[in-house]
Amino acid sequence: MRLQRLLNPRSIAFVGGAECAVAIERTRALGFTGQIWAVNPRRRQLGAIETVPAVSDIDGSPDAAFIALPRTATPGVIGELHALGCGGAVIYAAGFAESGDHSLQRALLAAAAGMPLLGPNCYGFINAASRVALWPDEHGLLPLDHGVAIVTQSGNIGCNLTMLQRGLPLAALLTLGNQADVDIAEAVEALALDPRITAIGLHIEGLRDVAAFAKAAAVAREQRKPIVALKTGRSPQGARITMSHTASLAGTDRLCDALFERYGIARVPTLTSLVEALKLLHFGGPLPGRQLLSLSCSGGEAALVADLASERCLSFPPFPEAVARRLATTLDDLVTIDNPLDYHTFIWGRREQLENTFAVALDGRFDAAMLILDTPTHPAMKPDAWQLTARAFIEAQRRTGARAVVVASLPEGMPPALADELGRAGIAPLVGIDDALHALEAAAFVGAQNQLPIAQVPWSPTVVQGASAAGLPCGFETLSELEAKRLLGRFGLDVPAAVECSIADAPAAAQCVGFPVAVKIANESIAHKSDVGGVALSLGSADAVAAAAARMAALGDRVLVERMVDDAIAELIVGVARDPQFGMALLLGAGGVLAELVSDTVTLLLPATRADIEHALRRLRVWRLVQGYRGRRGDEAAVVRAIEAVIAFADAHRDRLEELDINPLRVLPERAVAVDALIRLRTA
Repeated sequence: MRLQRLLNPRSIAFVGGAECAVAIERTRALGFTGQIWAVNPRRRQLGAIETVPAVSDIDGSPDAAFIALPRTATPGVIGELHALGCGGAVIYAAGFAESGDHSLQRALLAAAAGMPLLGPNCYGFINAASRVALWPDEHGLLPLDHGVAIVTQSGNIGCNLTMLQRGLPLAALLTLGNQADVDIAEAVEALALDPRITAIGLHIEGLRDVAAFAKAAAVAREQRKPIVALKTGRSPQGARITMSHTASLAGTDRLCDALFERYGIARVPTLTSLVEALKLLHFGGPLPGRQLLSLSCSGGEAALVADLASERCLSFPPFPEAVARRLATTLDDLVTIDNPLDYHTFIWGRREQLENTFAVALDGRFDAAMLILDTPTHPAMKPDAWQLTARAFIEAQRRTGARAVVVASLPEGMPPALADELGRAGIAPLVGIDDALHALEAAAFVGAQNQLPIAQVPWSPTVVQGASAAGLPCGFETLSELEAKRLLGRFGLDVPAAVECSIADAPAAAQCVGFPVAVKIANESIAHKSDVGGVALSLGSADAVAAAAARMAALGDRVLVERMVDDAIAELIVGVARDPQFGMALLLGAGGVLAELVSDTVTLLLPATRADIEHALRRLRVWRLVQGYRGRRGDEAAVVRAIEAVIAFADAHRDRLEELDINPLRVLPERAVAVDALIRLRTA
């Protein structure tokens, strides 16, 4: 493994000044016992280590190096370290490609000649499990034998994460800077293969290589190392001109979601929910399901939990009848047995009664049980009664073996000492009800995805022969609707009978196709024909066809006359779009003229299996119509076959397909018919 020596060094060289002195002190404070070299031509000592004047004076081959020099001096030193056989280096200096100096970054990589580099513009890393901190600042990590790891592209966010007092067992923290060499993918794979790491958290600003990241995520799945990601960039990108609905609906952020779902990576919205999810995954791993129990001595807390959970894919089912009867015997008659449970304060301060109530409740076989408990940390308050409650819960969990967490609704309500005590008992000490629910949802998502086969790596974006120097294709060709449908029909897609003809020949064509018909302008430059009056539907006579075609004369001289497909139970959109990072993406959703307005869509990266397709369709609100509503039911199998036909077409035209849009796919009781299709191909 390329990063083994760098991340787990037995010898380290520090090259530079004040930052190196701090990093040496941090490393020694963690208990590092290996060889340390300090390099500085003007100072006799760095961090109480005698210096040598130059890298060439190092007597050995360092496993790792921390370089804190001016940017122009850095490539030369990297070359010298490579000559010594160094295992890798952290580049602290800024001013490389992230600032526009690509030539200096190229010189840096050339000097490294394959030696791993973290950075530039990088704060470094802390590996508490290996007792090393190539880190030029304060941090709060302590030596650990196992725990979670976090990878971030932000040095400041990384620094903030070292200050936590939330009971998170943070064993490793990596900051990557501008990712000139080591990127998120390589870091994830290295951490996934480390047996001391229990879960991996990611703060992602952007993915450099989607295929490499997918392979690393697959390794993490194989190693049963859950990943939680905080990905910035949810806000909409600037508008771009597209021919199809698909390209506008399947934006880059949705593609990122599709990638995460493919590999069971739980996405969370905030830094605090990232921390809480990692904590929960460390103390017990993923959840087997989404059925939860909530315990509190307050109706207000119970209602708050219920309200917040309604926005999550979580449930609080009632107690099994036998458990409810037993639970009632441990509580006052005024307590209503429900979930979330407000057990009131009748048993507050009574250790045995609390323990019995908690044990019976935890015996209800929920996927996880949460106790809402804020323990005083204010110096004027005594925490004894709250600590007693926490210890009763610990004992109840020990007796039942149930998955359990304690949730403080506010950060001040989780004393660090109590968090440590809960952690030693295997109970995750969570902070913030909303963040805790995000964590529980993330753990349930990972648990569900772990039951599925590891997905195939997405199709890589294809480099087209003849592309411009900027990587842009030389041109596009938009097929006529008739040609697009004929091509798709060869792959098994059901399309209506149609004839393309002149405006004057439209009535005769309608007689040939059979009434009722639809008439559409046959002009490939018009993407959304209905917006400009280029579509007339349900025409039942030659006169109606002639009149409709005449009205379209201003838009072009040819029309498409097509057999009308009526009596649809639902309309879907099925599309494929190419993304320069993610490759081909499949969009499924509610179709028709309201496709973009209702925003009922799911995005999958290609390739996709039948199981992927069926799972995606079940997530659509419109799919309930297809499954059956008020006695009418659509042909579900025909829809799946239609989507598979589209995927087969996309696979066969991977090198040229830019956009494909079927909107709508009309779902009938015994068919699924594509009544409109757009295909745009690269011409280079």
